[in-house]
Amino acid sequence: MSPIAIPGKHEYSIACMPADGIGPEVIGAGVEVLKTMSEASSGAFTFQFEDYDWSSDTYKKLGKYIPDGGLEDLRRHDAILFGAVGAPDVPDHISLWGLRLAICQPFQQYANVRPTKILRGTESPLRKAKTGDLDWVIIRENSEGEYAGQGGRSHRGQPWETSTEVSIFTRHCVERLIRFAFEIAQKRPKKHITVVTKSNAQRNGMVMWDEIAYEVAKDFPDVQMDKMLVDAMTCRMVLQPNSIDTIVATNLHADILSDLAAALAGSIGIAPTSNLDPTRKNPSMFEPIHGSAFDITGKGVANPVGTFWTAAEMLRWLGEEQAADVLMECIEKVCEAGILTRDLGGTAGTKEVTNAVCEEVRKAYGRKRGD
Repeated sequence: MSPIAIPGKHEYSIACMPADGIGPEVIGAGVEVLKTMSEASSGAFTFQFEDYDWSSDTYKKLGKYIPDGGLEDLRRHDAILFGAVGAPDVPDHISLWGLRLAICQPFQQYANVRPTKILRGTESPLRKAKTGDLDWVIIRENSEGEYAGQGGRSHRGQPWETSTEVSIFTRHCVERLIRFAFEIAQKRPKKHITVVTKSNAQRNGMVMWDEIAYEVAKDFPDVQMDKMLVDAMTCRMVLQPNSIDTIVATNLHADILSDLAAALAGSIGIAPTSNLDPTRKNPSMFEPIHGSAFDITGKGVANPVGTFWTAAEMLRWLGEEQAADVLMECIEKVCEAGILTRDLGGTAGTKEVTNAVCEEVRKAYGRKRGD
């Protein structure tokens, strides 16, 4: 097989942040695959990886996840490859706000993009679903909404203890996100988008979402738009998966729908996500969505496919479209060969899957091990 021609030569600086649980295992696998791709392509694109040891262990030692000046260090990179944050002995709201959101929000990574499909060689729990039926992309607002962090608690411990969690929706943030989602939908073959809200019950922010969506839709006459309430959308995803293409929703709603999407595609272990700053003023962050999974940490059984797919999305964002396509094809060939981890019904371990993908990468570029 002749080598794949990739025009130009590019070097990318990648911040690696494995963090907690299985994060180091899968990020290590992802880096190995990316290095293999660089070598197999004869250096058509290269990576400089810099490790950032920011984790829950860091928090327990220092009282914070990100050291002083840490964000400025991150700005030097072209992208961030993130593992997972969360530990059994650190409350989830502290770990999430201490690391992941502490990067996403200052860096204005306002578009969270989560593609979904049934990979060849894997099965969906949906009885009749097959490859092609769940070819979706979910666009999640990633900077405000239900996760704006506004609210508080008072009178703690009293019968009248009160807490508020205030959702913040601004026209600026909603419009930029919906416009981005329409642009994504416009580039996809179906040119179809579903706007998901809960505007029957949430009559302020959600109604504004609907209004802005209809306004933006006027600028995209070639994109077909429909609207669903979030509860009805869960039913549609299960019963009519082939009726869906691009989904745009709020921070909370899309967070929930994207996990459902991953499960319907076969496993949360295969799902990628991109936290994008579409202006490219700040580096974007790429992560598998499976979480830290402390129950399987150190056992060598974590599914690295979500990280490999995440790496492909990072390559695509960096402009290496062909390399991204090559990596996705290699991932699917390995799945087709039945080299699957337990969550997909197989018996392979993390290392076995990683080695198989690396071997497929070498084949794709016409290289042999040791070349």
